[in-house]
Amino acid sequence: MQTFKTSGVCAKTIEFKIEDGILQEVKFIGGCPGNAIGLSAVIQGMKVQDVIAKLEGTECGKRSTSCPDQLAKGLREFMK
Repeated sequence: MQTFKTSGVCAKTIEFKIEDGILQEVKFIGGCPGNAIGLSAVIQGMKVQDVIAKLEGTECGKRSTSCPDQLAKGLREFMK
């Protein structure tokens, strides 16, 4: 599992596992549990690049970022 420390959102960290470019597992530590569990279930098994494309730039209320956006940032950082 990889761990990404978030910034500007309720979740403190996001843990994820990638195999062969496919997102196998995602866990948000902190934040809104129902949303995090739902999002994780929807994106599990997707190509990492597709997840980044769908979630990057998502805002939360007046914040310029969100938990999904932070996940995209973490995945992008991991893929470098």
